[in-house]
Amino acid sequence: MRVLVTGAAGFLGSHLVDALLAEGHSVVGVDNLSTGSMQNLQHLGQESHFEFVQHDICEAMDPGPVDYVFNLASPASPVGYMRLGIETLMVGSVGTRNSLEIARKYKAKFLQASTSECYGDPVEHPQVEEYWGHVNPIGPRSVYDESKRFSEALTMAYHRYYGVNTRLARIFNSYGPRLHKDDGRVISNLMTQALKGEDLTIYGDGSQTRSFCYVSDTIAGLLGLSRTDEHLPVNVGNTSEFTILECADVVKRVTGTSSRIVFRPLPQDDPIQRMPDISKAKRLFGWGPKIDLETGLRLSLDYFKASIAATV
Repeated sequence: MRVLVTGAAGFLGSHLVDALLAEGHSVVGVDNLSTGSMQNLQHLGQESHFEFVQHDICEAMDPGPVDYVFNLASPASPVGYMRLGIETLMVGSVGTRNSLEIARKYKAKFLQASTSECYGDPVEHPQVEEYWGHVNPIGPRSVYDESKRFSEALTMAYHRYYGVNTRLARIFNSYGPRLHKDDGRVISNLMTQALKGEDLTIYGDGSQTRSFCYVSDTIAGLLGLSRTDEHLPVNVGNTSEFTILECADVVKRVTGTSSRIVFRPLPQDDPIQRMPDISKAKRLFGWGPKIDLETGLRLSLDYFKASIAATV
C-alpha cells in the first residue's frame, strides 16, 4: 500500500512509520514539527519507500493517491498541548477534516488516533468504549480532550454521511524510546529526573493510577485495528494498573537512582484513575500487550540516557 501518516515525526508516529515500512508499504510522512522531531526519522534518510513532507495538516494538501491514512497529528503531551492550546484544537478539527478529505478523495481507509483522555476523570473503572466519559469541557486540559472528542465525532460523521472507511483508536498512556524527555508525561518525567539524580516529582499523593503501554505494543494494537472493519472506538492500552508511587518505585529500581520522592499539588482535572478494558481489541483482532512496565523501562533506559547526555 501507499500510506499517509500525519504526525509522522512524533513519538508514536515515527514508530508507526517504521512498522509500516517493515511490512513493505510505501509511506508519506507529514509533520509540521511543532512537537515532532526529525531526529525520530533520521534513520530513514536512505529509505526509498519513505517520503517526508514538512507541512501543517491544518492547511489542505494533496499527497496523491493513498490506500490508507493514519491521522496522528496533534500535540499529545501536557507540555505540548498546554503551550500550543489553539493549535491543538485546530489540528483536532481542521487537521482531522483535511485528513478525512484525503481519505474520502482517494477512497482510502482511515484511522484516527484518539485518546483515553476522552474518558476524562472517569467515574467508571476500568473504562469501556461505551462509557461517554467525565470531561471538563472548559478546563486547562480541554484543549486536548475536546480536540480529540471532536475528532472522533468528525470521523464518525465522515463515516456515516460520506461512507469513509474509518477506525477510532483510543490510545492509553504509551512510553518508550523517542518519548521526549521533557514532555511532562509520567514516564519521561520520572526517568529523566532519576537519571539526572534529581528528586522524583509526584503530583498529589501518588495514589492516582495509570496503565502504561510500551510503544511496540501500542503500534501492534494500531496495526491490528487498522485491519478490521470496526468503526466504533477501540481501546489500545495496557491493563496492568499502577499508582504513580508504584511507577516511581519501578523507575528507581530500573535506573538504580537514590533520588528521593517529593510531592507537589495535583494539577486541575488530573485523572484519579485510568485503565482500559481491552476485551474488544482481544475479540476483534486478538491483541493484548506483551511487555510489562519494568521490562519496557529497561528497554527505554539507553534512549533516556542518550537523550540526557545529548543536552548536557
